[in-house]
Amino acid sequence: MQKFANPAVFLKLANAILPYLWLITAVLFALGLYGAFVTSPADYQQGESVRIMYIHVPASWIAMFAYALMAFASAIAIIFRHPLADAAAKTAAPIGAVFCFLALATGSIWGKPTWGTWWVWDARVTSMFILLLLYVGYIAIWQAIEEPHLAAAIARIVALVGSVILPVIKFSVDYWNTLHQASSIFKAGGPSIDPSMLWVLLVMVLAYTTLFLALHLVSLRTEIATRKLRSARLAEIRGN
Repeated sequence: MQKFANPAVFLKLANAILPYLWLITAVLFALGLYGAFVTSPADYQQGESVRIMYIHVPASWIAMFAYALMAFASAIAIIFRHPLADAAAKTAAPIGAVFCFLALATGSIWGKPTWGTWWVWDARVTSMFILLLLYVGYIAIWQAIEEPHLAAAIARIVALVGSVILPVIKFSVDYWNTLHQASSIFKAGGPSIDPSMLWVLLVMVLAYTTLFLALHLVSLRTEIATRKLRSARLAEIRGN
């Protein structure tokens, strides 16, 4: 992992990987959306509204995955002082926040025909909303504090402390009385989703994952360039 501490080595790898990631993402989305709107059947209870699942569930997964990545990167920054760890956490936050908002928005749209209301303060929805607030708070730290080292130090703590919300989100439907349906994929006895829907959902999850990875690499590449420019300007100012 230390060899990727060199930004030049990382950028070389990122530039080599990105075209393939975009291609894989496009193929997965084409296959997943075809399955979602053409081959996948309507649900016997929810009807056509169940198709929102193919947007909502992967968005929720990425919202949690991105924050877990932020917490992991922050831990790496604290333990190993990896120079790109803070940048990885910082650039994952805006992307994760967008997916978290998408999860809440599509969940609200799905909830109207399913629950009869746009919003309920049940355990899963509330914990996801708290996750969005954590994203906003984390991003605000980087925006509000001009000194990069201080911003990084505070952001690491927020990311690590905030990560306790992730198991709460995961197990909220198991431990609290909630309108939100329980897990349908990772459960004892195997998935309860019909195979004709399950394969489409898994493809969409993969598509969202590769999309996130591609966007994250692009953002991280931009962050590295921004830091290089900032360092060059500071050097120029000190030289004068």
